[in-house]
Amino acid sequence: MIDLLMPTIAQGLLWAIMALGVYITYRVLDIADLTVEGSFPLGAAVAASLLAGGYSPWLAFGAAMLAGLLAGILTMIALYSVNLRVMGKANLSLLRVDTVFSIMRDIGGFSNAQAVLCVGIVSSLLIGGLIYWFFGTEIGAAIRATGFNPQMIRAQGVDTNFTIILGLLISNALVALSGALVAQNNGFADVGMGTGTIVIGLASVIIGEVLFGTRSFKNCIISVVLGSIVYRLVIAAVLQMGMPPNDLKLFTAILVAFALSLPLIKSKLGLRKAVK
Repeated sequence: MIDLLMPTIAQGLLWAIMALGVYITYRVLDIADLTVEGSFPLGAAVAASLLAGGYSPWLAFGAAMLAGLLAGILTMIALYSVNLRVMGKANLSLLRVDTVFSIMRDIGGFSNAQAVLCVGIVSSLLIGGLIYWFFGTEIGAAIRATGFNPQMIRAQGVDTNFTIILGLLISNALVALSGALVAQNNGFADVGMGTGTIVIGLASVIIGEVLFGTRSFKNCIISVVLGSIVYRLVIAAVLQMGMPPNDLKLFTAILVAFALSLPLIKSKLGLRKAVK
C-alpha cells in the first residue's frame, strides 16, 4: 500500500502546479482558458529538448516557464505544430539524461519515489507561497478584483486588459512548469500529453474546493493542491480495482460532474431538512 501511496501523492504534487495555474484563470480571473492543453506539452517539450541537449534542469525549468507565457484559443491550436518543431518529433525520450530527479537520486541517495515526492513538496510549497504573496500585492489584488468585479476595478483606473493578460501569462507559465516536471518524471515528452489536461486541472480545483473549502485565498491554494492529490489517489484506486486505462478520461468527466453537483446536492438536502 505504501509503495502505491507515495508515488501517487508525488504525482499529485507535480500536477498540483498545473492545477494552480488553472485555478488562476478559472476562479481568480473567471475565464475558461483552454491554452492549458497546449502550454502543458510545450513546457514538457522545451524542457526535454534542453535536457537532451545537455543543459541543466534548472535552465530547462526557466525556459519552460518563459515558453509558457502564451495564452489564447488560437495559440493552443498553433502550439501542436510548435511542440513538434521544438522536439523535432512526436516523442522525445529522456532515458540516460540527467533530470532533477536523477540528480537528487545521485546526490541525496533517494529512491525514485522519494525524489519525486521531495521535489513535489518543495515545488508545491514554493509555488503556492509565491502565489499567495503575489496576489497579496497591489497588482495581484488588482488581478483578483478584475475577475471578481471588472466594472469596479476599471472605475478605480486599473487597465483590466493588462491584468487579464498578466493573469493568463502567470497561469500558463505555471502550467508549462508542471509539464516540465511531469516530463522529467515520466522520462519522455510527447506532443499529445496535454490532451485532457484542462479537465484534470478543473477536477483538482473543484474536488479541492468541495472537500476542503474556500474560506480564504490561502485556503483556496491549499485546497487546490490537496484536490490534485485526492484526484490522483482516486485514479490510482480505480485502476487498482481493475478499471481499464482507456476509460480514465470518461471517469474523470464523471468525477468532475459529480464534484460540480455536490454543492447543489448539499443545498437540496439542507433545504429538505429545514422544511421537515
